[in-house]
Amino acid sequence: MAGPLSEIFAVDLTSAHGRCANCGITEPVARLRVYTRAPGLVGRCPHCAHVTLRMTRSPDNAWLDMSGTTTLRIPLTTT
Repeated sequence: MAGPLSEIFAVDLTSAHGRCANCGITEPVARLRVYTRAPGLVGRCPHCAHVTLRMTRSPDNAWLDMSGTTTLRIPLTTT
């Protein structure tokens, strides 16, 4: 999901830590199990397999559903 997410966000979200709304475990977004055989991308928690993130695109829009994630901590670097 790193490539598609980088088109939307200015920071690298794979290093962000998301908390699963189902089991409560916090893991880096890079650890999600990503499924591509859907109408978009589906990211599932590596512990309980709950859907935490969905991303779908059209030529002009991107939809991001993070209803399966309770928090997202994004590390910001200073220059």
